Amino acid sequence: MSTVSRHRPESGVGVLDKASMLLSVVERDPATLAELVACTGISRPTVHRLALALERLGLFGRDAKGRFIIGPRLGNLAVETHRDRMVQISGPLLTELAGFSGLDARLFRRRGDLQVCVAAAERGDTRDHLVPIGTARPAKAGPIAQVLLAWEEPDELYEGLSGARFSAAHLARVRSRGWAHGPDIFVPGAVSVAVPVRSKAGGKVLAAVVVSGRPSQVPSRPERLLTGALVDTAVRISDGLLRSAGRRATATGLSSPVA
Repeated sequence: MSTVSRHRPESGVGVLDKASMLLSVVERDPATLAELVACTGISRPTVHRLALALERLGLFGRDAKGRFIIGPRLGNLAVETHRDRMVQISGPLLTELAGFSGLDARLFRRRGDLQVCVAAAERGDTRDHLVPIGTARPAKAGPIAQVLLAWEEPDELYEGLSGARFSAAHLARVRSRGWAHGPDIFVPGAVSVAVPVRSKAGGKVLAAVVVSGRPSQVPSRPERLLTGALVDTAVRISDGLLRSAGRRATATGLSSPVA
């Protein structure tokens, strides 16, 4: 494990600069207390005190071996940054998907117990099918909710399934085939197909790409051409996030973007 460069930008506030050095080490690889000391040249008591403080703040976490890793708070900030970029990236891709499929195409994100429409390209026959951006429903029913929940950790699955109109077995089938299909709770009488948008780092589900239309347009067993177009759109959104994160990292001098 290499040492941290002494030429990094400094704030002039000693404790912040030392905390920044520790974060720079853990940003690259998990590190033990001894490795943090060796890489930064900071005294062991100071490293121990700062590392525990960063852990209490959620900026550090621990892996299965007890090594320090980037904490959940920084991960959440990265996800929020992704979300802002995701809306910009997805707009033209949803328009392309709607044009190809002849169906309404939308992007949804999970916000607590809600599923929220954050981007849309409408192709419906009537204005009755319009789902304004910002429209939200409880994430307890429909293909969108299933995709946003299916790949979560067991404790999240347990909480998400409480009061849901689908079961753990249903979500297992969604994970197996990679998409969900069924009535669209946002548009009465419509049917939708949803696929996950995943982070390139770790595979976390960040959002769901969805197309919806009349039952005659979306059969009970969606055609492979349609599911393939959905998956392709989701992958292109993920790729766009990765490229955007790379450009951001280059501009700010960070060593490894998260996307």
